[in-house]
Amino acid sequence: MVRKLAALAASVMMVTSPAVPALAEPGAFLPGAPGIGDPYYPLQGNGGYDVGHYDLRLRFDPADHTADATATITATATHNLSRFDLDFSGPEIKSVTVDGARAGYRRDGQELVITPAAGLRAGTTFTVVVSYAGKLTAVSDDTGQQGWINTKDGAFVASQPDGARSWFPANDTPADKATFSFRVSAPEELTVLANGERAGADDTTGSDGYRTARWEMRQPMAPYLAMLAIGRFVVSEGTVDGIPNVTAYDPALAEKSKRLHDLTAEAVRWESSLFGPYPFSSTGGVADGRGSVTALETQGRPVYSGGPTDDSEIVHELAHQWFGNSVGVRSWRDIWLNEGFAKYAEWLYQEQHDGPSARDTFDRLYRKDGAFWNLKTGDPGQAHMFDDNAIYLRGAMTVHALREKIGDKVFFTLLKTWAQEHKYGTVTTSDFVDLAERLSGQNLGSFFDAWLYQSKKPPQSVFRSTPAE
Repeated sequence: MVRKLAALAASVMMVTSPAVPALAEPGAFLPGAPGIGDPYYPLQGNGGYDVGHYDLRLRFDPADHTADATATITATATHNLSRFDLDFSGPEIKSVTVDGARAGYRRDGQELVITPAAGLRAGTTFTVVVSYAGKLTAVSDDTGQQGWINTKDGAFVASQPDGARSWFPANDTPADKATFSFRVSAPEELTVLANGERAGADDTTGSDGYRTARWEMRQPMAPYLAMLAIGRFVVSEGTVDGIPNVTAYDPALAEKSKRLHDLTAEAVRWESSLFGPYPFSSTGGVADGRGSVTALETQGRPVYSGGPTDDSEIVHELAHQWFGNSVGVRSWRDIWLNEGFAKYAEWLYQEQHDGPSARDTFDRLYRKDGAFWNLKTGDPGQAHMFDDNAIYLRGAMTVHALREKIGDKVFFTLLKTWAQEHKYGTVTTSDFVDLAERLSGQNLGSFFDAWLYQSKKPPQSVFRSTPAE
């Protein structure tokens, strides 16, 4: 993600993690936890099940930004469930069923608490269908506005870190990836885009003037990376290395978006040479809105609110397809693994395209003093998880310092190995440290401690044998 909002207040009230249920007799049915205990978002995600697939069907009226929607969720129970939660902050619910039977439900803040007609045994696959209707709007917290963003002619979605729940019920955590299908109806003069590839031609326009588009994301995806864009767009289609490249922009953003299609293809080719094969079956991008939200690496097809600001932003969001999307963080405290690598991709692109070297960029930033070093990159706190200095710049500096520490040959092998060994999975910082030590043959504990977990400038002796003058 590239944030276009200023960093907000340093302090934020944290919600207490849900209590762990007491041990029960074998075979007993217990409720799933209303959160997985993420240190920054304790109520994000839910316990007791893993989602395999989301089927999202939505009819959208741009006149009043309302939707009539149905989410069908296929999941597997991980323990005997008496009830379970979904994250949902959307409009009024019309009905809930589990395996075809009407289920009890209640809403408790962001939690949709569902009680099926019968308990769900561990290891069984079950299907939840939630029907709902009303106005869709964004949610917000101290990191900004997220989720469903209404526009003059439609809407787009940018949900990091906690906004998927604004428009569909979900296990809204980066730790639980699933495949997705979308079936979205909108007035015929509007275009509908989503993640992945078209699942056949758009349905013909009905007598009501609505047309239905179908899209499929067949590779696992975290809910916050799910995307829709509905509106009047100029659409370009092509291929890059044999995969579809679909880009679109609001006509009002034509000047800012003139490089979007071609640079997307160029960046995917260039990044594939550094990071290994592109991990998804299509690519592209969508420019919409007026820039008040963010650019976000929505899976396979990033969203650029207000249009791309420059070539580096396109390179950044596409680098996330490897670092952040395919290889995703399990916990938001490790957000530097997403943003540090994507920012460093910008530095590498500049280095190889007649710009400053990555070392020159690093050295310029290393000379900074004071507040630049105040936060811990590896655990910045929820209010600072998108802090430009601590996460983006110092995250990239950590990556570059590692490059100097272990040398180019091992470093560039590490980038490809990291992307390949953890493809479609979720990771922690310790996973990265383990791989870096394995490939380099070095003990890197003190290096990563200095760069990630100390709120002060690391000495050059930690990473550079010959200090810069």
